[in-house]
Amino acid sequence: MIRSMVLAVSLIAAPVAAFAMPAVGDIVGTNPTDAAAALQKAGCNLKGFEAEGGMIEAKCYDENNKMHEVYINPKTGAIASISGKD
Repeated sequence: MIRSMVLAVSLIAAPVAAFAMPAVGDIVGTNPTDAAAALQKAGCNLKGFEAEGGMIEAKCYDENNKMHEVYINPKTGAIASISGKD
């Protein structure tokens, strides 16, 4: 009974985990190669990077094709903020 319940919950949660966007505080890396790989693994369809306000801005699209701007601290590689996220 418990085994089947655990299996059911994991099957339900799997699609949600696959489409999760990165979160503030996640470490994605300080170089474009590492950051791109980490963002894509977190569910971000990456369209490019640019410098903005002392941060690295990554333009990402989620599974609904909604754009999010992910701001990365260039010294730590941590996500400082995300705009466009509900």
